[in-house]
Amino acid sequence: MTAAAPHTGPGPGPDLAKIPPGPPAPQPSPTRSGPRRLLPRFLPLTPALALLLLFLAGPIAYCVFIALTDLQLTGQAESSFVGLENFRRAFGDEEFLNAVWLTLVFTVLSSLIGQNTLGLALAALMRRASKPVRTLTGGIVVTAWVLPEVVAGFLLYAFFRREGTLNAILDWLHLPSQNWLFTLPILAVSFANVWRGTAFSMLVYSAALNEIPKEITEAAEVDGAGGWRRMWHITLPMIRRSIGTNLMLNTLQTLSVFGLIWVMTRGGPGGKSQTLPLFMYEQAFQNSLIGYGTAVALLLLLVGSLFSLVYMRLLRTEV
Repeated sequence: MTAAAPHTGPGPGPDLAKIPPGPPAPQPSPTRSGPRRLLPRFLPLTPALALLLLFLAGPIAYCVFIALTDLQLTGQAESSFVGLENFRRAFGDEEFLNAVWLTLVFTVLSSLIGQNTLGLALAALMRRASKPVRTLTGGIVVTAWVLPEVVAGFLLYAFFRREGTLNAILDWLHLPSQNWLFTLPILAVSFANVWRGTAFSMLVYSAALNEIPKEITEAAEVDGAGGWRRMWHITLPMIRRSIGTNLMLNTLQTLSVFGLIWVMTRGGPGGKSQTLPLFMYEQAFQNSLIGYGTAVALLLLLVGSLFSLVYMRLLRTEV
């Protein structure tokens, strides 16, 4: 019996020719259009977007409309459209420019420097302290934070007033005293905001410091790095994102502080502690200029937005 000769000609071999053809390969389905493809993704977000439009974008749009009118609380039958006149009036008002400057001073002193620095220092010190010391210090600092703003304002007013606690301590030490709320009002209210708001920064930094692996700091100690070098080269770079988040939240909160300053100084004397929220309140509700006061409020919102953009830009940077 002779073996079959191998197939060398063109075309399929005799065995392959007997295999029946299989089903045709599936064709890819046509791609759906862009809006139809994105609709299922955004459909679950519809309730949240509706709430944002109703309770956030809606009031802001209404405030923009009011700021473009000369609406007043009293002495006016109806308002009229004045365009950007309220904004031009603000930038030509010396009291407004003074309020902008004092707002920046108050924010930098009490938030960027005061709360941020003191909160980081307390968090670092409490990390090395004993448990009773941590409990006592944390309880005192958090108590100041949870107090209502008006109560904190009265406490700090009693501390800084002419016959207050601070001057009593200075007299006991035979040091010169003064009326702090009259001579240095912006410093007094800045200290009050630091006293009240440091607890938030302390809690943020305590959580961030606890996330740093101990092996890294122990290795730095073995290599001979001192406390300041470890803080500058290891701790701060590793908690940079927490620092940015804390600065953003503290800045936005400080820009809107009203009750604390109102209780302590009411913006005086002579506007020396009148920040933008107090100036806005005075124009809108004491001078009855709702349109002008709303324009000032929108400018304050713009300042907060600029700070937020800067911090969000910093937060995008990877550690």
